[in-house]
Amino acid sequence: MVAVLAAATMLPTMTSCDDNFFEDLEECPRGVNLRFVYDYNMLYANAFMSQVDCLTLYIYDSEGNFVESRTETTDVLADENYRMTIDLPEGNYHLVAYGGLACEKTSFSLITPQTRTTLSSLQVKLNHSGYTSARRLHDLFFGSLDVTVVGDMYRDYTVHMMKDTNNIRIVLQQLNGKEVSDKDFTISIMDDNTMLSCSNNILPDRTISYFPWTQGQAVAGTMTNYEGMEQDVIVAYAELSTSRLWGGNKPRLVIKNNDTGDDVVNIPLIQYLLLLKSELYSEMGSQEFLDREYNWSMVFFLDTKHEWVRTHIVINDWVVRLNDVNI
Repeated sequence: MVAVLAAATMLPTMTSCDDNFFEDLEECPRGVNLRFVYDYNMLYANAFMSQVDCLTLYIYDSEGNFVESRTETTDVLADENYRMTIDLPEGNYHLVAYGGLACEKTSFSLITPQTRTTLSSLQVKLNHSGYTSARRLHDLFFGSLDVTVVGDMYRDYTVHMMKDTNNIRIVLQQLNGKEVSDKDFTISIMDDNTMLSCSNNILPDRTISYFPWTQGQAVAGTMTNYEGMEQDVIVAYAELSTSRLWGGNKPRLVIKNNDTGDDVVNIPLIQYLLLLKSELYSEMGSQEFLDREYNWSMVFFLDTKHEWVRTHIVINDWVVRLNDVNI
Protein backbone atom coordinates (compact mmCIF):
# COMPACT_ATOMS: atom_id res chain seq x y z
CA MET A 1 0.00 0.00 0.00
CA VAL A 2 2.87 2.37 0.80
CA ALA A 3 4.43 1.79 -2.64
CA VAL A 4 1.16 2.52 -4.43
CA LEU A 5 0.65 5.81 -2.58
CA ALA A 6 4.18 6.90 -3.33
CA ALA A 7 3.74 6.30 -7.05
CA ALA A 8 0.47 8.20 -7.09
CA THR A 9 2.09 11.13 -5.33
CA MET A 10 4.86 11.28 -7.90
CA LEU A 11 2.52 11.17 -10.92
CA PRO A 12 1.72 14.91 -11.20
CA THR A 13 5.41 15.76 -10.97
CA MET A 14 6.34 13.33 -13.70
CA THR A 15 3.73 14.72 -16.14
CA SER A 16 4.00 18.41 -15.31
CA CYS A 17 4.69 20.65 -18.30
CA ASP A 18 6.81 22.94 -16.14
CA ASP A 19 9.15 20.17 -14.94
CA ASN A 20 12.48 20.40 -16.76
CA PHE A 21 13.93 17.28 -15.12
CA PHE A 22 13.04 15.08 -18.07
CA GLU A 23 14.81 16.49 -21.14
CA ASP A 24 12.67 14.54 -23.61
CA LEU A 25 9.36 15.72 -22.14
CA GLU A 26 7.42 17.63 -24.83
CA GLU A 27 6.10 21.07 -23.95
CA CYS A 28 2.43 20.91 -22.98
CA PRO A 29 0.07 22.40 -25.58
CA ARG A 30 -1.63 25.66 -24.75
CA GLY A 31 -3.94 27.90 -26.70
CA VAL A 32 -7.66 28.27 -27.36
CA ASN A 33 -10.48 25.93 -28.22
CA LEU A 34 -13.07 27.94 -30.18
CA ARG A 35 -16.77 27.30 -30.64
CA PHE A 36 -18.64 29.41 -33.22
CA VAL A 37 -22.28 30.37 -32.70
CA TYR A 38 -24.73 32.33 -34.84
CA ASP A 39 -27.75 33.07 -32.67
CA TYR A 40 -27.83 36.83 -33.28
CA ASN A 41 -31.10 36.47 -35.17
CA MET A 42 -34.77 37.02 -34.45
CA LEU A 43 -35.22 33.43 -33.28
CA TYR A 44 -32.28 33.61 -30.84
CA ALA A 45 -31.36 30.12 -32.08
CA ASN A 46 -27.95 28.88 -33.19
CA ALA A 47 -27.98 28.59 -36.99
CA PHE A 48 -24.21 28.46 -37.51
CA MET A 49 -24.24 24.82 -38.62
CA SER A 50 -26.87 25.40 -41.32
CA GLN A 51 -25.86 28.83 -42.61
CA VAL A 52 -22.06 29.17 -42.44
CA ASP A 53 -20.31 27.14 -45.12
CA CYS A 54 -16.74 28.45 -44.77
CA LEU A 55 -14.84 30.11 -41.96
CA THR A 56 -11.80 32.39 -41.74
CA LEU A 57 -10.15 33.43 -38.48
CA TYR A 58 -7.56 36.19 -38.09
CA ILE A 59 -5.47 36.40 -34.92
CA TYR A 60 -3.80 39.57 -33.61
CA ASP A 61 -1.60 40.12 -30.58
CA SER A 62 -2.20 42.68 -27.84
CA GLU A 63 -0.50 45.35 -29.96
CA GLY A 64 -2.77 44.70 -32.93
CA ASN A 65 -0.12 42.94 -34.99
CA PHE A 66 -1.14 40.04 -37.23
CA VAL A 67 -0.13 36.65 -35.80
CA GLU A 68 -1.72 34.04 -38.07
CA SER A 69 -4.93 32.99 -39.77
CA ARG A 70 -6.95 29.82 -40.02
CA THR A 71 -9.45 28.73 -42.66
CA GLU A 72 -12.01 25.93 -42.69
CA THR A 73 -14.04 25.12 -45.81
CA THR A 74 -15.15 21.53 -45.24
CA ASP A 75 -18.45 20.14 -44.00
CA VAL A 76 -17.13 19.85 -40.44
CA LEU A 77 -18.73 23.27 -39.95
CA ALA A 78 -22.13 21.56 -40.07
CA ASP A 79 -21.29 19.58 -36.95
CA GLU A 80 -22.56 21.06 -33.68
CA ASN A 81 -19.48 19.63 -31.97
CA TYR A 82 -17.00 21.40 -34.27
CA ARG A 83 -14.26 23.31 -32.47
CA MET A 84 -11.25 25.16 -33.88
CA THR A 85 -8.19 24.40 -31.73
CA ILE A 86 -5.25 26.79 -32.01
CA ASP A 87 -1.86 26.60 -30.29
CA LEU A 88 -0.71 29.99 -29.02
CA PRO A 89 1.97 31.28 -26.62
CA GLU A 90 0.83 32.91 -23.41
CA GLY A 91 -0.59 36.37 -23.96
CA ASN A 92 -3.62 38.39 -24.93
CA TYR A 93 -5.10 38.18 -28.41
CA HIS A 94 -7.89 39.68 -30.49
CA LEU A 95 -9.72 37.34 -32.86
CA VAL A 96 -11.74 38.34 -35.94
CA ALA A 97 -13.84 35.69 -37.69
CA TYR A 98 -15.63 35.80 -41.03
CA GLY A 99 -18.10 33.28 -42.34
CA GLY A 100 -18.52 33.19 -46.10
CA LEU A 101 -15.30 35.04 -46.94
CA ALA A 102 -13.24 32.01 -48.00
CA CYS A 103 -16.00 30.31 -50.00
CA GLU A 104 -15.64 29.88 -53.73
CA LYS A 105 -18.85 31.89 -54.26
CA THR A 106 -17.93 34.66 -51.83
CA SER A 107 -19.34 38.12 -52.49
CA PHE A 108 -16.74 39.91 -50.34
CA SER A 109 -12.94 40.24 -50.35
CA LEU A 110 -10.15 41.57 -48.16
CA ILE A 111 -8.98 44.95 -49.40
CA THR A 112 -5.31 44.06 -48.78
CA PRO A 113 -3.54 40.74 -48.09
CA GLN A 114 -3.63 40.04 -44.39
CA THR A 115 -0.07 38.78 -43.87
CA ARG A 116 2.15 41.21 -41.94
CA THR A 117 -0.60 43.76 -41.47
CA THR A 118 -2.28 45.19 -38.39
CA LEU A 119 -5.78 44.91 -36.99
CA SER A 120 -6.62 48.51 -37.92
CA SER A 121 -5.90 47.77 -41.59
CA LEU A 122 -8.32 44.84 -41.74
CA GLN A 123 -11.11 45.83 -44.10
CA VAL A 124 -13.58 43.83 -46.16
CA LYS A 125 -15.30 45.09 -49.30
CA LEU A 126 -18.27 43.99 -51.35
CA ASN A 127 -17.44 42.72 -54.82
CA HIS A 128 -19.40 44.85 -57.29
CA SER A 129 -19.40 45.95 -60.90
CA GLY A 130 -18.94 49.70 -61.16
CA TYR A 131 -20.83 50.24 -57.89
CA THR A 132 -23.82 48.28 -59.08
CA SER A 133 -24.88 44.87 -57.83
CA ALA A 134 -27.67 42.76 -59.31
CA ARG A 135 -26.94 39.36 -57.84
CA ARG A 136 -27.77 37.36 -54.79
CA LEU A 137 -24.96 37.95 -52.33
CA HIS A 138 -23.27 35.00 -50.70
CA ASP A 139 -23.92 35.44 -46.98
CA LEU A 140 -21.21 37.12 -44.93
CA PHE A 141 -20.91 36.64 -41.16
CA PHE A 142 -18.71 38.51 -38.67
CA GLY A 143 -17.53 37.85 -35.13
CA SER A 144 -14.77 39.10 -32.85
CA LEU A 145 -13.45 38.22 -29.41
CA ASP A 146 -10.62 39.03 -26.98
CA VAL A 147 -8.97 35.96 -25.48
CA THR A 148 -6.21 35.28 -22.97
CA VAL A 149 -3.82 32.33 -23.08
CA VAL A 150 -2.21 31.55 -19.73
CA GLY A 151 -0.91 28.38 -18.11
CA ASP A 152 -1.10 24.95 -19.66
CA MET A 153 -3.69 23.30 -21.89
CA TYR A 154 -6.48 24.99 -23.88
CA ARG A 155 -9.03 27.53 -22.77
CA ASP A 156 -12.57 27.31 -24.17
CA TYR A 157 -14.11 30.37 -25.81
CA THR A 158 -17.21 31.06 -27.89
CA VAL A 159 -17.16 33.40 -30.89
CA HIS A 160 -20.62 34.88 -31.51
CA MET A 161 -21.33 35.74 -35.14
CA MET A 162 -23.74 38.12 -36.83
CA LYS A 163 -24.96 38.26 -40.44
CA ASP A 164 -23.95 41.17 -42.66
CA THR A 165 -26.14 40.42 -45.68
CA ASN A 166 -29.83 41.06 -46.29
CA ASN A 167 -32.49 39.89 -48.71
CA ILE A 168 -35.32 42.35 -49.39
CA ARG A 169 -38.43 41.21 -51.25
CA ILE A 170 -40.61 43.90 -52.81
CA VAL A 171 -44.21 43.15 -53.84
CA LEU A 172 -46.43 45.47 -55.88
CA GLN A 173 -50.18 44.80 -55.82
CA GLN A 174 -53.14 46.73 -57.23
CA LEU A 175 -55.93 47.40 -54.77
CA ASN A 176 -58.54 46.37 -57.34
CA GLY A 177 -56.82 43.03 -57.86
CA LYS A 178 -55.79 43.65 -61.46
CA GLU A 179 -52.55 42.19 -62.76
CA VAL A 180 -49.27 43.99 -62.07
CA SER A 181 -46.24 43.29 -64.25
CA ASP A 182 -42.69 43.52 -62.93
CA LYS A 183 -41.61 44.73 -66.38
CA ASP A 184 -43.47 47.99 -65.79
CA PHE A 185 -41.12 49.02 -62.97
CA THR A 186 -37.43 49.47 -62.16
CA ILE A 187 -36.63 48.75 -58.53
CA SER A 188 -33.37 49.70 -56.80
CA ILE A 189 -31.82 50.40 -53.41
CA MET A 190 -29.08 53.03 -53.13
CA ASP A 191 -26.68 52.92 -50.19
CA ASP A 192 -23.07 53.49 -49.17
CA ASN A 193 -22.32 50.18 -47.43
CA THR A 194 -19.74 48.34 -49.52
CA MET A 195 -16.83 48.56 -47.03
CA LEU A 196 -16.64 47.07 -43.52
CA SER A 197 -14.02 47.83 -40.88
CA CYS A 198 -12.24 45.45 -38.50
CA SER A 199 -15.03 46.10 -35.99
CA ASN A 200 -17.71 45.51 -38.67
CA ASN A 201 -18.72 49.16 -38.91
CA ILE A 202 -19.62 50.61 -42.29
CA LEU A 203 -16.83 52.75 -43.76
CA PRO A 204 -17.77 55.59 -46.13
CA ASP A 205 -16.90 54.93 -49.75
CA ARG A 206 -19.45 55.85 -52.43
CA THR A 207 -23.03 55.03 -53.29
CA ILE A 208 -23.82 51.64 -54.76
CA SER A 209 -27.04 50.76 -56.58
CA TYR A 210 -28.56 47.38 -55.81
CA PHE A 211 -30.90 45.91 -58.42
CA PRO A 212 -33.04 42.76 -58.25
CA TRP A 213 -31.31 39.40 -58.51
CA THR A 214 -34.70 37.90 -59.35
CA GLN A 215 -38.10 39.31 -60.31
CA GLY A 216 -41.36 38.22 -61.87
CA GLN A 217 -45.04 37.72 -61.18
CA ALA A 218 -46.84 35.60 -58.61
CA VAL A 219 -50.41 34.76 -57.64
CA ALA A 220 -51.21 36.28 -54.23
CA GLY A 221 -54.69 34.77 -53.97
CA THR A 222 -58.11 35.21 -55.51
CA MET A 223 -60.83 37.83 -55.40
CA THR A 224 -64.32 38.31 -56.73
CA ASN A 225 -64.46 40.75 -59.63
CA TYR A 226 -67.29 43.11 -60.56
CA GLU A 227 -68.97 40.34 -62.56
CA GLY A 228 -69.06 38.07 -59.52
CA MET A 229 -66.35 35.80 -60.92
CA GLU A 230 -63.33 34.55 -59.02
CA GLN A 231 -60.03 35.77 -60.46
CA ASP A 232 -56.37 35.42 -59.52
CA VAL A 233 -54.64 38.38 -57.92
CA ILE A 234 -51.37 38.64 -59.83
CA VAL A 235 -48.66 40.75 -58.24
CA ALA A 236 -45.19 41.82 -59.30
CA TYR A 237 -42.23 40.98 -57.11
CA ALA A 238 -38.49 41.58 -56.99
CA GLU A 239 -35.78 40.51 -54.56
CA LEU A 240 -32.65 42.53 -53.84
CA SER A 241 -29.58 41.46 -51.88
CA THR A 242 -27.58 44.06 -49.94
CA SER A 243 -24.66 44.42 -47.58
CA ARG A 244 -25.16 45.38 -43.93
CA LEU A 245 -27.91 47.89 -43.20
CA TRP A 246 -26.33 50.56 -41.03
CA GLY A 247 -28.50 52.90 -39.00
CA GLY A 248 -26.11 55.80 -39.57
CA ASN A 249 -26.65 55.62 -43.34
CA LYS A 250 -29.58 56.87 -45.40
CA PRO A 251 -30.31 54.21 -48.03
CA ARG A 252 -33.30 54.80 -50.28
CA LEU A 253 -35.66 52.38 -51.95
CA VAL A 254 -36.73 53.69 -55.35
CA ILE A 255 -39.39 52.18 -57.62
CA LYS A 256 -39.78 53.87 -60.99
CA ASN A 257 -42.61 53.60 -63.48
CA ASN A 258 -40.89 52.64 -66.73
CA ASP A 259 -43.58 54.27 -68.89
CA THR A 260 -43.58 57.69 -67.24
CA GLY A 261 -40.15 57.73 -65.58
CA ASP A 262 -41.82 58.93 -62.39
CA ASP A 263 -41.02 57.60 -58.93
CA VAL A 264 -43.78 55.35 -57.67
CA VAL A 265 -41.88 54.88 -54.40
CA ASN A 266 -38.89 56.86 -53.12
CA ILE A 267 -38.50 56.31 -49.39
CA PRO A 268 -35.81 56.16 -46.68
CA LEU A 269 -35.46 52.40 -46.42
CA ILE A 270 -34.22 52.09 -42.84
CA GLN A 271 -36.88 54.39 -41.41
CA TYR A 272 -39.56 52.25 -42.98
CA LEU A 273 -38.03 48.97 -41.85
CA LEU A 274 -37.83 50.32 -38.31
CA LEU A 275 -41.59 50.98 -38.35
CA LEU A 276 -41.94 47.25 -37.73
CA LYS A 277 -39.59 47.39 -34.75
CA SER A 278 -41.56 50.16 -33.09
CA GLU A 279 -44.61 47.92 -32.86
CA LEU A 280 -43.06 44.57 -31.98
CA TYR A 281 -39.56 45.03 -30.54
CA SER A 282 -39.61 48.36 -28.77
CA GLU A 283 -37.16 47.05 -26.15
CA MET A 284 -34.54 46.27 -28.81
CA GLY A 285 -32.07 48.83 -30.12
CA SER A 286 -32.51 49.92 -33.72
CA GLN A 287 -29.15 48.63 -34.94
CA GLU A 288 -29.62 45.32 -33.16
CA PHE A 289 -32.99 44.95 -34.87
CA LEU A 290 -31.47 45.68 -38.29
CA ASP A 291 -28.69 43.16 -37.64
CA ARG A 292 -30.84 40.36 -36.26
CA GLU A 293 -33.40 40.52 -39.08
CA TYR A 294 -32.03 39.72 -42.52
CA ASN A 295 -35.09 38.62 -44.55
CA TRP A 296 -37.38 41.53 -45.29
CA SER A 297 -40.59 41.76 -47.32
CA MET A 298 -42.40 44.96 -48.22
CA VAL A 299 -45.81 45.08 -49.96
CA PHE A 300 -46.86 48.30 -51.68
CA PHE A 301 -50.46 48.75 -52.84
CA LEU A 302 -51.05 50.63 -56.10
CA ASP A 303 -54.07 52.44 -57.47
CA THR A 304 -55.31 52.17 -61.06
CA LYS A 305 -52.67 54.67 -62.19
CA HIS A 306 -49.86 52.51 -60.73
CA GLU A 307 -49.28 55.07 -57.99
CA TRP A 308 -48.57 53.99 -54.43
CA VAL A 309 -51.51 54.33 -52.04
CA ARG A 310 -49.60 55.98 -49.18
CA THR A 311 -51.80 55.03 -46.28
CA HIS A 312 -50.25 51.74 -45.23
CA ILE A 313 -47.54 49.26 -46.08
CA VAL A 314 -47.04 45.60 -45.20
CA ILE A 315 -43.60 44.80 -43.76
CA ASN A 316 -42.80 41.17 -42.97
CA ASP A 317 -46.54 40.36 -43.06
CA TRP A 318 -47.43 43.10 -40.56
CA VAL A 319 -49.63 45.99 -41.68
CA VAL A 320 -48.11 49.34 -40.72
CA ARG A 321 -50.44 52.33 -40.80
CA LEU A 322 -48.82 55.49 -42.09
CA ASN A 323 -49.99 58.73 -40.50
CA ASP A 324 -47.13 60.82 -41.89
CA VAL A 325 -46.90 60.08 -45.58
CA ASN A 326 -43.84 62.34 -45.91
CA ILE A 327 -41.62 60.23 -43.64
